[in-house]
Amino acid sequence: MRVPALIACLALAAPSAFAATAQLGIEIPRMDVSEYHRPYVAVWIEREDRSVAANLAVWYQNKDGKDAQSGKSEPGTKWLADLRQWWRRSGREQTLPIDGVSGATRPAGQHQLTFSDDKAPLAGLAAGKYRLVVEAAREVGGHELVGIAFEWPPQAPQHLSAQGEHELGAIRFDLNP
Repeated sequence: MRVPALIACLALAAPSAFAATAQLGIEIPRMDVSEYHRPYVAVWIEREDRSVAANLAVWYQNKDGKDAQSGKSEPGTKWLADLRQWWRRSGREQTLPIDGVSGATRPAGQHQLTFSDDKAPLAGLAAGKYRLVVEAAREVGGHELVGIAFEWPPQAPQHLSAQGEHELGAIRFDLNP
């Protein structure tokens, strides 16, 4: 009788022990320019109708001061509207900073983010077809948008990638069931 009880306990614990994960690698390329500013970056998942299913990351300048658009004391948010796609689809409706999503701009190099379906922002993401979107905008620089189509939850390990041309380098998106 003890063995079935143990099996039942293990079965209840299994979903959290085997959560689907998404690992994202974002490369911000080094640029040889006279005036370099770190890019603002937004990362989100959009549905087939292009609505935002989840915000994964928003990196912007964390500096004290008032936002010129709203007059509110919101560090570094003045230029977030330069992330045009994210701003129109989700950003302007957000209360910043977004807990667990907002962060400081990142220097040139490789940056890794890991997400699990048992924690926000992927918790509750319905099964279906989606697109990962990474958008970058840089003061005295350019603007770039890179997308990767995927299905959630993953049925098998997937290694997806895309390549930016200017403001973004290699984007890697690894999904594991």
